[in-house]
Amino acid sequence: MSIFRFPLLVWLGIGILIICLGIRQSFGIFMLPVSEHFGTGREFFSFAIALQNLMFGLFQPFVGMAADRFGAKRVVFLGAIAYALGLYLTSIATAPGILYLSLGTLVGLGLSATSYVIVLGAVAKVVPAEHSAKAFGLTTAAGSFGMFAMIPGAQYLLSEFGWQQALAVFAALCSIMAAFALFMNTARGQQTSTQSAQSEQTLKQALKEAFAHRGYWLIHAGFFVCGFHVMFIATHLPSYLADKHLPASSAAMALAYVGIFNIFGSYFWGVMGDRFSKRHVMSALYLMRTLVIGAFVVLPVTVDTAAIFGAAIGFCWLGTVPLTSGLVRQIFGSRYMSTLYGLVFFTHQVGSFLGAWAGGRIYDFTGSYEPIWWSTVALAFLAALIHLPIDDRPVVRLATA
Repeated sequence: MSIFRFPLLVWLGIGILIICLGIRQSFGIFMLPVSEHFGTGREFFSFAIALQNLMFGLFQPFVGMAADRFGAKRVVFLGAIAYALGLYLTSIATAPGILYLSLGTLVGLGLSATSYVIVLGAVAKVVPAEHSAKAFGLTTAAGSFGMFAMIPGAQYLLSEFGWQQALAVFAALCSIMAAFALFMNTARGQQTSTQSAQSEQTLKQALKEAFAHRGYWLIHAGFFVCGFHVMFIATHLPSYLADKHLPASSAAMALAYVGIFNIFGSYFWGVMGDRFSKRHVMSALYLMRTLVIGAFVVLPVTVDTAAIFGAAIGFCWLGTVPLTSGLVRQIFGSRYMSTLYGLVFFTHQVGSFLGAWAGGRIYDFTGSYEPIWWSTVALAFLAALIHLPIDDRPVVRLATA
């Protein structure tokens, strides 16, 4: 299937992810100005972002269940409102503690309802299984384009108008997500025959089936590592480069490179997942991460190496998403994918919480990011090994009378 023949819902999902994840991935450049405004250390902002990611993951299984039951349209619409409210309250906050509610809890809820789990769950219902990884890769790449587009814009707003006005503009952008949600349609007539064949299985049975599957827990473990990597780098790379006396524009450019190269990487890994074993492709991706992060740690940090690192890590940044979601669909089917992938994503967000918070905690304690950088290298290699023993064959269900 050509990408140009994908249903309208896929393209609406792409538009939603461009805004949702573009805003989210820009939060790292707000660490220093927000921390300076409230007179706090870096751990304060790190914990607010960590809480956001924890709430993102904590809400995700429940939001996924709601999407499987009531449809993605309502969930995304309400999520966009929560996202906008959280950003706006952050922009007018007068005390740092408010950020735990606004930037942490409300934005976390908004993210859980407007990002990958809900959008990919909806896409899975309208795209044939044999083209799912490609469709997931294309949709995942949209978030990267948002990162590429939003971060330079955020940097401009930050320098010209200040962080409060920049966040207020982002809050207004969330209305576009709400508008797109109104046109999302996953009616039964559009769903694939595979899902129709699975309709007799209940949610309780699906959960029991997944929890008894060893590979499902290995998928959880691998996605934990992905979350740790992504949020540590997105949150702390700008500050790390500033500590190395690089200009703020260098950090913005490195993160923008992460975004633009992930556009190609996400689609590439998705296509590879359709052609080859997804678990083997996943192992190759994490091995690449091991080499890229290890090289960045040992080489001198310059404007050039920062840009090269952004491009290289960007190529394998969110390629895990089409592969992980593709594995979940391949093994368990699409009927309860938003729920099952939502649970996996919760584990991802536990990793994100630890990556964002531990980076600030270790820095404030040691005055260096070196220990956490080396831990990311070790975790990447471990994740490469974890995916090899996964049994990725579709589960066989006994027919019910």
